[in-house]
Amino acid sequence: MRQTDKSDPAEARAQRAYHARCRYRFRLACLGFALAFVLIGGRLVSLGFAETKEAGGGVYDISTTVHRPDIFDRNGRLLATDIRGATLYADPKRVIDRDELAEQVASVLSDVNAGSLRKRLAVGGRFVRIKRELTPKQQAEIHELGLPGLGFIEEYRRVYPVGATANHVVGLVDVDNRGLAGIEKFVDNNPQLTMMNAPTESGDEAVTVSLDIGVQHVLREELKSAIDTYKAKAAAAIVMDVHSGEIVGLASLPDYDPNHREQALDKEKINRIGFGVYEMGSVFKVFTVAGVLDLGLANLNTTYDASSPIRSGGFSISDFHGKGRPLSVTEAFIYSSNIAMAKMAVHMGVPRHRAFLKKLGLLDPVTTELGPSAAPIVPKHWQKLNTMTIAFGHGLSVTPLQLATATLPLVNGGIAVKPTFLPRSREEAMQSSERVLKPETSAALLKLMRMNVVKGTGKKADAEGYRVGGKTGTAEKVVGGRYSSSALLNSFLAAFPTDDPRYVVLVMLDEPQRVAVTKGYATAGWNAAPTVGKIVARIGPILGVPPKLEDTASRFDAKVSASY
Repeated sequence: MRQTDKSDPAEARAQRAYHARCRYRFRLACLGFALAFVLIGGRLVSLGFAETKEAGGGVYDISTTVHRPDIFDRNGRLLATDIRGATLYADPKRVIDRDELAEQVASVLSDVNAGSLRKRLAVGGRFVRIKRELTPKQQAEIHELGLPGLGFIEEYRRVYPVGATANHVVGLVDVDNRGLAGIEKFVDNNPQLTMMNAPTESGDEAVTVSLDIGVQHVLREELKSAIDTYKAKAAAAIVMDVHSGEIVGLASLPDYDPNHREQALDKEKINRIGFGVYEMGSVFKVFTVAGVLDLGLANLNTTYDASSPIRSGGFSISDFHGKGRPLSVTEAFIYSSNIAMAKMAVHMGVPRHRAFLKKLGLLDPVTTELGPSAAPIVPKHWQKLNTMTIAFGHGLSVTPLQLATATLPLVNGGIAVKPTFLPRSREEAMQSSERVLKPETSAALLKLMRMNVVKGTGKKADAEGYRVGGKTGTAEKVVGGRYSSSALLNSFLAAFPTDDPRYVVLVMLDEPQRVAVTKGYATAGWNAAPTVGKIVARIGPILGVPPKLEDTASRFDAKVSASY
């Protein structure tokens, strides 16, 4: 092999050119490798971010849930809020073994059917939702399986911290966090509502309702106790501010926990206050008396003959504990005389009686933020006999919400106020309210209601210090097309304090039984009335109603004009 002559200039130049080309190629190769590294690295980083977004931020892309405003009670206590929860999904194109994945996932999540999951994976696509609302433990166990094709996204999940306590008002949402009922549905239909409420400390929008969760707790607890004590099928109650129309408490049992939305499918767990329609019995007598007084047809001393039953068309109207003599309006109310009430209604006449009930809202649904109440069942052909039976609470079926709302003008001075589940001042309520009764009529009804608790059928509703007034109602339910004396719907309609009315309370018990604690009686004075008494004694302090140990009779009587 010939050695290069280093002294040859041409050869030296060639050598230098060769080395220069080598260095150039080397640098080019290095640049190529560097570029490839950057491209591959960049792709890996982008995939990493995409995976992170899919796993942690999926609520913004493939998730179908929506973010909702928090709901608070009137005192700022949380009733509903959103939290983020893990949702397990699969990408069928990345799944290696569908059978293994389905079996392994089903072994961790007992409510996932392996066969069904296997079929869904076989359909293809890029997203198969497997299970929402995983617990942290379930998420960790799925992660430890290490199966390709599985992933997690965060989705909004609605949580109700107070459980069933306010369920019928707050309502619930579907799996996509969209409102199904109650205030939740109202918020979806009225997005501007959140603009009217102050945001939370975190800046999120919020909605405040008129409910007081303390009152809610009392209602629910006392209704549960009443069901247990009197062996009733169901119970319901409502508390309303007589001046603003705010509903500060509403409970209906049996109820459901909105954290477990499947419970709401039980037809027995409806909101009986707004969507149950009933013949309410003798509580209706407050409207009959109000009618004859307001129309100027009678005063508290006017008498109606109740000495014998009324017979009309084969139908007989009698009294439960008849006195067998004429009764004044006051006596007829305290003794709860069906005969006297029927004659008062006839005294009004069918047209005026019907018009008076319509004016109070008893013949039309009541609309609130929860939507229209159930429609009342009104006689198609309203005759004289209908007027007589409706006078004492039979023959016209209404919702308890209608009845409580119609009571407001009877105790607040004569002003018809629309009910609401949103906070509202008395001044705001008056802007959309109208006078439907004379102030003197309201004062007379308050006197009668208080007298009924002091010495009538409502004695057991008396909560010491809170000057409760009210009226009992014991209605026979229709069973097999006939009224049944063993199936009763009992209620007690109350207002307190009667010398300065602030709240109406209505309690309803469905089919309470004759038990030892009631000495074998099943009428409202023995079960619905004491339930109201217990409720008022507990919610009075919560609502800031000052108790008075002495009943100021002189002040009370001064409100009733001489004509009554």
